[in-house]
Amino acid sequence: MPTTDDEALDVRPAERDDAVTIATIHATSWRETYGRFVDDPDTSPWFAVDRRIGMWRENLDRGAFTTLVARLDGEIVGFAAVQPVDDPAAARAEELTMLYVLGRAHGSGAGQALLDAVLGDRPAQLWVAADNPRAHAFYRRNGFRPDGAESSFGPIPRTVRLVR
Repeated sequence: MPTTDDEALDVRPAERDDAVTIATIHATSWRETYGRFVDDPDTSPWFAVDRRIGMWRENLDRGAFTTLVARLDGEIVGFAAVQPVDDPAAARAEELTMLYVLGRAHGSGAGQALLDAVLGDRPAQLWVAADNPRAHAFYRRNGFRPDGAESSFGPIPRTVRLVR
């Protein structure tokens, strides 16, 4: 019996056993999105899976973030994480710290499902590469706008803060 799109895509809370998969998606998505910012993505520690596995096990054990995963046809293809912001200079009290979906799952609805499930329509802030038109369009559709704050992170030369 064929499945509908709703049956093929689901979102659930991340579990400790998801750490390796989340770390792999995290590193792969970074390579797909930010690999152009480094000379050799194969040797850059920013794209290494191994260094992220322990980080994700610890994050999930501590509950450092509210983390959800999206599954497409039973396979995890993305994740999202939010956390409270403990900074008096923050624009919002909550931050979408990560939302990554594998390139092959772009357009599947996984990113939107993750955002809806992890944040809903609550006010929040996030940081995004200034040179990432796909992400900017996605967040704009979801009510986020630049507030003028800029920074950099890792290999990303310029990031901008978006708020809603």
